[in-house]
Amino acid sequence: MSDRPTPQDEPRTVLLRGGEVHSPADPFATAMVVERGHVAWVGSEGAADSFADGVDEVVDLEGALVTPAFTDAHVHTTSTGLALTGLDLTDARTLTEALDRVRAHAVARPADRVLLGHGWDASRWPERRPPSRRELDEATGGRPLYLTRADVHSAVVTTALLDLVPHAAGLPGGSPDAPLTGDAHHAVRAAAYGSIAPAQRADAQAAALERAASLGIGSLHECAGPRISSADDLTGLLSLAAERPGPRVVGYWAEALTTAADASRVVELGALGAAGDLFVDGSLGSHTACLHEPYADGPHTGHTGAAHMDAAAIAAHVTACTEAGIQAGFHAIGDAALTAVVEGVRAAADRLGLARVRAARHRVEHAEMLTPDHIAAFAELALTASVQPAFDAAWGGDEAMYAERLGVERARTLNPYAALLRAGVPLALGSDSPVTPLDPWGTVRAAAFHRTPAHRVSVRAAFTAHTRGGWRAVGRDDAGVLVPGAPADYAVWRTGELVVQVPDDRVASWSTDPRSGTPGLPDLTPGAPLPVCLRTVVGGHTVFTRPNE
Repeated sequence: MSDRPTPQDEPRTVLLRGGEVHSPADPFATAMVVERGHVAWVGSEGAADSFADGVDEVVDLEGALVTPAFTDAHVHTTSTGLALTGLDLTDARTLTEALDRVRAHAVARPADRVLLGHGWDASRWPERRPPSRRELDEATGGRPLYLTRADVHSAVVTTALLDLVPHAAGLPGGSPDAPLTGDAHHAVRAAAYGSIAPAQRADAQAAALERAASLGIGSLHECAGPRISSADDLTGLLSLAAERPGPRVVGYWAEALTTAADASRVVELGALGAAGDLFVDGSLGSHTACLHEPYADGPHTGHTGAAHMDAAAIAAHVTACTEAGIQAGFHAIGDAALTAVVEGVRAAADRLGLARVRAARHRVEHAEMLTPDHIAAFAELALTASVQPAFDAAWGGDEAMYAERLGVERARTLNPYAALLRAGVPLALGSDSPVTPLDPWGTVRAAAFHRTPAHRVSVRAAFTAHTRGGWRAVGRDDAGVLVPGAPADYAVWRTGELVVQVPDDRVASWSTDPRSGTPGLPDLTPGAPLPVCLRTVVGGHTVFTRPNE
């Protein structure tokens, strides 16, 4: 992430005082000075008096909490914006309600060449099935429609959209009426997104960035790629973000490389690495995550999902990226996919040297079905686990989708955050929006109150992974924390009493005592109100202010 000045005026020198500043520099800090886009000082209210006459602005926090801005380490920005501005079925309670919304959306958007929607999840509906093609044809009046499942690894479409991509039905993952997966899904997605006018795409991206800023998110990791979006989508987003004061956007381009020379395209696009959603497998919800043992409810007996890259291809990619000096990364969810990743990265380390591979900070997105051996290998190879705790909140537990797909015992092994931290694996938290919404405090809560108690981590650990962890994942160890010299990326929050929350009584109680000097954070107990963002600042520039505050 760059600290370069934005096209805006030079940031003002600001003294914030009269609140709570979350900083390891001073666990009892109530004031902070920001100068030239960086944190200049953090300290006590009494010491703040000496700065008051030398700043451009004094902000009375009135007891508010100041924290580092969040980094969402896995976002699909255009898709997020389209969900915000278009058809979003994430909260549809029944199939009938979903079809009614499709019908209303088609009426409201008569000029759209292709209707776009997102978020259906039949596992939550009483009908227990997705909409049929005939139902969608009727609801849209025969118009093209692309409607992704919540995990974005499958989609239902209308006959009119398939008519625009006649070869899709014969590709792997094609079906006469079931949701499309694999290559068939990618083909119809390319056609659907290809229908979006540049102005509509820019509006969607701006809407997503504005939503992120309103939630205290200062940075996003955009996970783009040829099977997900387009090069124009990525370059347009990076250009848009560069023209605005924030949030910052770091781009990844998920294209497999075989030689270091292949990395030139990734660099030309402005991406930090050939990483993000470079698919080793699919998703559990769509039965396409690659497993060692069959699904408990698979579409046919013995079904173990889909493998898109083997260990040899992974090794070649990691080798090429390491030699080119860029990050490699993969989407891997199932245990078999994660085994392939570990074997491939280890083979690259054997060829190039372990220290060189570790220094590159390669990353794995999702990493859900980790075994103890996988976790040990992640630590050995210094792989960052870019994870989404809201997945567990949505689909974890003994009676939800994970248990349906895998059975209760295997489902309970998913997303083992505590074990990852114990092993020293770097964590970066994100949403995979629009799969789950941009919701940073909700994400921290989901990690701290994981549906499987053994996998819970402290609020402080989750918060660190969602702030500093995202910066570390892009090679920056000096940011994501409010200490002198760090970028002035911060958020101001209205919240209740600050506490030090730990998962359960097994954690040492000293850390909850004020005398320990551990900075407090908001109470994230399920059911408690989440903090409200009052202001977001990126590089010293205010990018969001809550109205009437």
